[in-house]
Amino acid sequence: MPIIINLDVMMAKRKIGTSELSAKIGLSLSNLSILKNNKAKAIRFSTLDAICKALDCQPGDIIEYAEVNPFKKDKNED
Repeated sequence: MPIIINLDVMMAKRKIGTSELSAKIGLSLSNLSILKNNKAKAIRFSTLDAICKALDCQPGDIIEYAEVNPFKKDKNED
């Protein structure tokens, strides 16, 4: 997927752990872990808002678009 969640990077920059951020934003540890490990398929704007407030950052600091290389062969292609 060309959308990358850099939550772990921003958390490291702000020196905040998963448990602390989870408590601040009211998101379960398991759901925060899914976001942090770039496994999420979606994110609510209210969650993004809470994360940005807690980490004092912009959405672009957390979400990145990485263009897929059009010349790279898909894993499923022969």
